Order: sequence, then structure tokens, then C-alpha cells
Amino acid sequence: MTPDQIESLLALVLGFAFAGLIATGYQFLTRRPASFRLLKNGPRPATIAAVPFLVFAAPFIIMRNTMRARRLVSRRFEFVMLSTILAGFWSLMSGTVVVMALHAVGFLGA
Repeated sequence: MTPDQIESLLALVLGFAFAGLIATGYQFLTRRPASFRLLKNGPRPATIAAVPFLVFAAPFIIMRNTMRARRLVSRRFEFVMLSTILAGFWSLMSGTVVVMALHAVGFLGA
């Protein structure tokens, strides 16, 4: 594998891991699962503060909702595949931001 492929794989994995970490932390602190419903209260400070959280937690939320819908409602394979691709792409993008932040603080080598 080339270094670019390894860095993309690292970004994908770190994106999913970071999403799971913050979504689980949110659930631990609030005793309810993270959801996109945090945005439905309108323009309030709490709603605006939820946007960065949801940007990074979205891959976990999408996959959790997809797996739950697959079990409960028996969603079609195409829907599950599309949701997985969307969550993977979103994870790759947010993971890239995490990798860039880790590079900036010197945690990962150049």
C-alpha cells in the first residue's frame, strides 16, 4: 500500500472511532443516545453548539440507525449499502480533519 492509501485508511478508521467515542460519551453524560433531533429546536445556542458535535458524530449515528432499521423494519439491501457508503465517506472526511489536527499538535509523525 502506498503512504497515501495508508493515510486514507487511517482517516477512515479514526473518523469512525472518533464518531463512536463522542457519541458514546454524549450518551454516557446525558443518558440518551445522540441523534439528529438535536437540531430540531430551532436557532438556540444549544442547537448551534450541537452542529460541530453532529458533524463528527454523524457516521456513528447513521450506522446505528441503519442497523436498527435493518433489524426492525427489514430495510432493503440497497438502502443499507447506500447508508454505509454515506457514513464511510462522511467518516473519511471527518477522519481527515482528525488526522490533520493530530499532525498539527505533533502527535502523528510527518
